[in-house]
Amino acid sequence: MADLKLKDLRYLVTLADTRHFGRAAAACFVSQPTLSAQLRKLEEYLGVQLIERQPRHIALTEAGEAIVARARRMLEAGDEIVSLSHAWRDPLAGRLRVALLPTIGPYLLPQVAMKIRKALPRLDLMLYEYQTGPMLEKLHNGDVDVGILALPIDEEGLVTRKLFAEAFVLAVPESHRLAAQEQARIADLDGETLLLLEDGHCLRDQALAVCSRSDVQERQDFRATSIETLRQMVATGAGITLLPLLATQGAYGNARGVKLVPLVRPTPTRQIGAVWRKSSARVPAIEAVCELLIRHAGPGERA
Repeated sequence: MADLKLKDLRYLVTLADTRHFGRAAAACFVSQPTLSAQLRKLEEYLGVQLIERQPRHIALTEAGEAIVARARRMLEAGDEIVSLSHAWRDPLAGRLRVALLPTIGPYLLPQVAMKIRKALPRLDLMLYEYQTGPMLEKLHNGDVDVGILALPIDEEGLVTRKLFAEAFVLAVPESHRLAAQEQARIADLDGETLLLLEDGHCLRDQALAVCSRSDVQERQDFRATSIETLRQMVATGAGITLLPLLATQGAYGNARGVKLVPLVRPTPTRQIGAVWRKSSARVPAIEAVCELLIRHAGPGERA
């Protein structure tokens, strides 16, 4: 085991992710010949071929795929050791990698980023955006420390914490029949055309669940890639949609051509929460960020 180095395993995992020697070498901050030579030494040490080297194509052998899966866990454990040592020295210092849903990040961060920086000045937040599936994969792989997403999430090895409940708001064109109403009921959506995000966004499933109590019809020839695309399509009169409350605050509440109509109580909501690995060494920092999000995450029902 003395000759099995984490550095070489990191080279292998990076090559598996990039499928390209040049990109893998750049990501590892070494030259391509160095990375290639080290991976050949790794193959010689293990006594098995890990990589199929073909012109313009890189693939892993069956043994390579199996070893990469285990190498990821070893690298995660190594990173945890480093994080744990940092945490023992100062649990509220160092790098914390935070992933947010694309339907949360752009609207939550302006409200809380400066407050977190002021309250936790030694904590260096690295911010990322992922949909739920990729975010959970990144969490399991140790690529991010904590995710901010819509609950419930029930996956082995992960811990969740409720942060706040976010209401949904109806968005209609300014000339729409519901635009003059102070509030709308779900039943008022009967016969309307509903605009939604593309598959993979949990907000799509949440909106469908809310609207399942009405006879609204989803527009089949359109799937938005972002909330801002939805907003612009509503402004053109193409249909109506549901927006999360944070996406209707500040400058987002004055989009030209769009009227926001609150829904009657009990208002449909989505539960926003944090998720992290049970084995994480950054729990004190994660909990500190969670407390700040609960305190400063705008209007809404707190967890």
